[in-house]
Amino acid sequence: MPAADLLITGARVRTLDPDRPEATAVAVAGGTIIGVGDADDLRELRGPGTEQLDLGGSATLTPGLTDAHSHPVWGLEMATGTDLTAVRDLGQLRAALAAAPRTEGWVIGWGLDHNAFGDLPVTHTHIEDALGGAPAFLRLYDGHSALASAAALERAGITGPRTFAQRSEVVCDRGGRPTGHLVEHAAMDLLTPLLPRPSLAERRAGLVELLLAMAATGLTGAHVMDLGDGSVPGFLAAVEEDTDLPVRLRLAPWCMPGADKEALEELVRLQSEAGRLWRVGGVKFFMDGTVEGGTAWLEEADCHGQGTEAFWPDPAAYTEAVTHLHRAGVRTATHAIGDAAVRHVLDTVEGLGGSGRLRHRVEHIESVPHEVAERFVRLGVIASMQPTHTAYTRADHTDAWSRRLGDERAARAWRCRDLRDAGAYLALGSDWPIAHYDVRQVLATARLRRLPGAYDTEPVAPEQALTGLMALEGCTSHAAVAAGEQGVAGRIAPGFRADLTAFGVDPVQAPADELGEAPVRLTVTGGRVVHRG
Repeated sequence: MPAADLLITGARVRTLDPDRPEATAVAVAGGTIIGVGDADDLRELRGPGTEQLDLGGSATLTPGLTDAHSHPVWGLEMATGTDLTAVRDLGQLRAALAAAPRTEGWVIGWGLDHNAFGDLPVTHTHIEDALGGAPAFLRLYDGHSALASAAALERAGITGPRTFAQRSEVVCDRGGRPTGHLVEHAAMDLLTPLLPRPSLAERRAGLVELLLAMAATGLTGAHVMDLGDGSVPGFLAAVEEDTDLPVRLRLAPWCMPGADKEALEELVRLQSEAGRLWRVGGVKFFMDGTVEGGTAWLEEADCHGQGTEAFWPDPAAYTEAVTHLHRAGVRTATHAIGDAAVRHVLDTVEGLGGSGRLRHRVEHIESVPHEVAERFVRLGVIASMQPTHTAYTRADHTDAWSRRLGDERAARAWRCRDLRDAGAYLALGSDWPIAHYDVRQVLATARLRRLPGAYDTEPVAPEQALTGLMALEGCTSHAAVAAGEQGVAGRIAPGFRADLTAFGVDPVQAPADELGEAPVRLTVTGGRVVHRG
């Protein structure tokens, strides 16, 4: 047995290993856990080069926390310009835009809540006075829509509606004039080539800074639900020439409508791309868009008569693509928010026959009927959900999401507890930059059904709250199953990856509001200490 590189003692260790649920010390060598027990048990693993970290009996050590749905690379471009996440009404929006810096003449913003528009349509007429004629591109918080100013539309040559191969829309008024509201990726991509973009050096520095900030909240890994513009593997390889990533990344490239056999085979080939602390693993699909944008695929139309169409104009083509990848041994993750979208994904998996060890997953699952939970269990499908997304809704159903769906469907919001009680695997994430990456907020909101510290906010569907242990499992052992890594990740046991998180409180038993801002004493990724608190 080699001597330990790192020996952590003086902690309450929640291993999530059924063979040894608790311990007080962990030994690490070569990025792998080599011993779990107490300090006396592991004494023989101490060598002259061993770094010993004694947490003084005041910390709880858990398996390294994973964000099961995040966009840290693409998100660096999404979350550029003026942060509009605090904007609550049109007056605040106009004030923020008037004061916003101009980048190469553009006003860029992100994180804008649909609720800021109240009952008014999303249109550039609300913001023109504040811009002084400058072109502007404002991403709404859902990541699936944006608002472009009149000058921006003119620069892109957008003068009327467009036709796309996927479910997207340049929203126009009754006279056929664009309102500036661009719904879904293909529509937004009409503008993105014109936008200012940071340099490669700025992107590299920004990624490392972001991942260090994520690690400071306790994150050691992230399931990245995109591959950007295809240059990300080379970009990450370049970053690793200079440094180690603070957070382990597992990336899933997109498969979009129209993908032919050659494109599918390229997605299979990409699965071999990997670095020291990143790898491509899986493929991401979209079965619908968002409720607020009117593009969630619903069994019955929303209050505006929208939401009855899939993101893939031919849903059967989606099924064929998933089947092709399944036969090649590639896991898939499908964005499915509406009940019809979730149903079609589950129907597709059921049509695959026995999936064996190859588990597929569904992302978001915002509103579904009760009987759907049992299907997740029977088919072995992973549910991947983002508790902090409930912050964009209100318990009294006066928000944009709830009004679109109506009271009955709004009451089915994010049925985390129903899925867990049914026996499903439930992986938890943030969807950063859609919501904050702080994993403590994810853990706490999963238990509170409101953000930690928001004492005056009524919880959204509080009966769907998770226990402290369920929440922790969602970011550890269940996230590992979602990635097919349960044999090497998600628990503290010999032979498992040395990804570890130490909190100043017990994340299972501490009050959830306290957990939301709890000190992170230690974050270890691949046996390397990346954060000390």
